[in-house]
Amino acid sequence: MIAVETRNLTLSTLSFGVCFAVWSIFSIIGIEIKQDLGLNETEFGLLIATPILTGSLTRIFLGIWADQYGGRSVFFAVMVLTAIATWMLSMASTYPMFLLSALGVGLAGGSFAVGITFVSCWYGKDRQGMMLGIFGMGNAGAAVTSFCAPFLLVAYGWDNVAKIYSVALLVMAVIFWIFTQDDPKTLACKEMDRQKRSLLTQLEPLKNLQVWRFSTYYFFVFGAFVALALWLPRYYMGVYDLDIEVAGMLAAAYALPGSIFRAFGGWLSDKIGARRVMYGCFISSLLCLLFLSYPATDYIVHGIEGPIKFTIAMGLVQFVILTVVLGFFMSLGMAAVFKHIPVYFPDHVGSVGGLVGMVGGLGGFVLPILFGLMNDIIGIWTSCFMLLFVLVSISLTWMHISITYSDRKRCPQLRTHRALPETLYRIGELKLGDTKPHYSNDSEHRKKD
Repeated sequence: MIAVETRNLTLSTLSFGVCFAVWSIFSIIGIEIKQDLGLNETEFGLLIATPILTGSLTRIFLGIWADQYGGRSVFFAVMVLTAIATWMLSMASTYPMFLLSALGVGLAGGSFAVGITFVSCWYGKDRQGMMLGIFGMGNAGAAVTSFCAPFLLVAYGWDNVAKIYSVALLVMAVIFWIFTQDDPKTLACKEMDRQKRSLLTQLEPLKNLQVWRFSTYYFFVFGAFVALALWLPRYYMGVYDLDIEVAGMLAAAYALPGSIFRAFGGWLSDKIGARRVMYGCFISSLLCLLFLSYPATDYIVHGIEGPIKFTIAMGLVQFVILTVVLGFFMSLGMAAVFKHIPVYFPDHVGSVGGLVGMVGGLGGFVLPILFGLMNDIIGIWTSCFMLLFVLVSISLTWMHISITYSDRKRCPQLRTHRALPETLYRIGELKLGDTKPHYSNDSEHRKKD
């Protein structure tokens, strides 16, 4: 007999995976729609980014409702409504109609805030990092779309792809509802007939600057991940002249490792602290983006015996490897960001997680539009990676300055300790309610750091 929490985690992860596959459907069918409607790069970027807008803006409200009414009920409702919207997508024929349909499809992205609320209730703080990381593996739904949707598109057309996705999501919703049960917190509230907290009470933690700092981290690790998952099929076709099937499979090669290693990122955050994982994520991403952003360039060197011509350009194999590595470190960053939330805000996981997810999702909405706009204005394919390089540089600098200042002001003993408070609780260095760590041997802990 499978334990209740294991069954709920498994079905939540599968449901989120199907939702994420639906959420990214325009990355594939959008290419054919672009050709049918004669869209430019900016219009195409807006089309594939529109579902991300809805999924982002609804996350905070869906997270609050999950806190109030239970994640199971809200998750089921989100899947059913999204399935209806996806079916209606197949009936669109004009650009405004596609944008309107995309708004409805985007509701699938809001399932993330519901899921983390539902899953976190089943596990203690010492395991939440890994379990939320496992749930976050549902991001692999983007890889499923990148790999499978091109073949469905060629065989049946974009409208039937939308219908197939709609039916799959509805079936998943029914399975989820039948085989899961309400989390302990929701059951306790029902039994005690406890009055639900007001909206203002739920939003109270959002006054904390720390919440917004976590949100900016997620803008890159998740927002840029989604943006690239949507943009890479088009990039492969434009830069390397690949057909849509091969482009989709290579885009899946980026999205899949970036999803399945999220659980590893959660485990790593539990072990060494989420802050260290974030540093590793940002620094490694900078190195990858440095190479990815360099455009193909022809050089002429005036040599002794005449001009020497050569070209610096990244080949397809090297590009695929770098994007896979980038996706891996982004997945670690996603898990590290959400390791913070149940630790600092255990009673407001839905609202805080919803806000952080919303900001990250907005990155997935804004960035594809900027990618297309930069292509139209600058005319360089690698401009999308140039933009991400600047974004990560700002995020890393801001994070380091903010953390250093905050630690030194609040607790001088933490100047050399880079772990999160939950790590200190685990090893017994910090007691609940304390603002300063209790070191038995300060020099010994410096050596560990």
